[in-house]
Amino acid sequence: MQKRPELLAPAGNFEKLKAAVLYGADAVYLAGNAFGMRAAADNFTNEELIEAAKYAHERGVKVYVTVNTMPRTQEYAALEEYLKFLATSGIDAIIVSDLGVLALAKRVAPTLELHVSTQASSVSLADVLAWRDLGAKRVVLARELTMREVSAICKNKPEDTDIECFIHGAMCVSYSGRCLLSNYYTGRDSNRGACAQPCRWNYRTLEVFEEKRPEQPLQLYEDKNGTFIMSSRDMCMIEHIPELIESGITSFKIEGRMKSAYYAAVVTNAYRMAIDAYFADPEHYRFDPAWLDELCSVSHRDYATGYWFDLPSETAQTCVNTGYIREKAYIATALAYDAESGIATFIQRNKVSVGERVELISPGKIGRGFVAEEIFSEEGEPIESAPHPAMIFKVRVPFEVKEGDILRGAN
Repeated sequence: MQKRPELLAPAGNFEKLKAAVLYGADAVYLAGNAFGMRAAADNFTNEELIEAAKYAHERGVKVYVTVNTMPRTQEYAALEEYLKFLATSGIDAIIVSDLGVLALAKRVAPTLELHVSTQASSVSLADVLAWRDLGAKRVVLARELTMREVSAICKNKPEDTDIECFIHGAMCVSYSGRCLLSNYYTGRDSNRGACAQPCRWNYRTLEVFEEKRPEQPLQLYEDKNGTFIMSSRDMCMIEHIPELIESGITSFKIEGRMKSAYYAAVVTNAYRMAIDAYFADPEHYRFDPAWLDELCSVSHRDYATGYWFDLPSETAQTCVNTGYIREKAYIATALAYDAESGIATFIQRNKVSVGERVELISPGKIGRGFVAEEIFSEEGEPIESAPHPAMIFKVRVPFEVKEGDILRGAN
């Protein structure tokens, strides 16, 4: 039987970390306030990193910290101090992409496990072996590999080397995220965590073709807003869990540190249910369309399977428009539940009114719908709505509710 893969979820801040942990992550990845590829995320202070490692470990979850930018020479003094701190913070590993960072980490923080980022563009067994010889425990393969190529690498790698692959989330039009377009337009370095995402901007043109190959024009899709030849779809592999598991991948990675806590909870929950269903009975495993429905409830672009099964040029991999398909409204998070009365206490994120149809999300369960027929204030007085952010309110719920359950709008 195949070994159970690790489910690795994004944690852009402490709220998102808690959501990922509660909804089934085996590990989370996050960043400090420097040297990470998502500079615009909330990220973690040094004190928060220590607290995050403690919180996760108490619940059996590992913590990996991204140190995957390409620092310049003048930054190495600060990087050395940061790596020394990380070695004492309680985290489990750092994710690196630069040879200089890896060499420095081995020297000043030898107790830290080293994971090689997808930014390093690893696409071969030879590359994986080379990183292993340099001290890496894990290699995050480039997104440009097919299932067949990934399976071959996993089959032939050493037992002491882990393979991690992205299975869900936003994809970059550039090779393994190495893009210079942001630098060109804005001066913001995409390889140093400050990408402005110009691939998502609106471009206007009638046709594009290479001058020596006019008979091979690039097909463009244009609407009133422009055309989006560089805006890739989001990856979604929920329908292919058996193939992913049987390929031998060590860790399934979800992209999305910039997304909401609701995103972290729902996406992690869907993949957790699918993975657990497979290992409960591999021979009779059946894909549940409700898992995909859950993934369609979060903010996302049109879904595709990336490079896993075919080249992007052979399938529809670019967006018809650059906008997101918006997620269902994240209404509130449960704080407590009184089983005798069936009344749950929530803290509000978005307005909810009496008579509104809502859904309750719980770890290991798909959304369960009901009508909010009664809403009460924190003091227990009947009210017509809960309109204020962070407002404490109560709702009679026809299911058992646990702390951390999420109340969302229903379509």
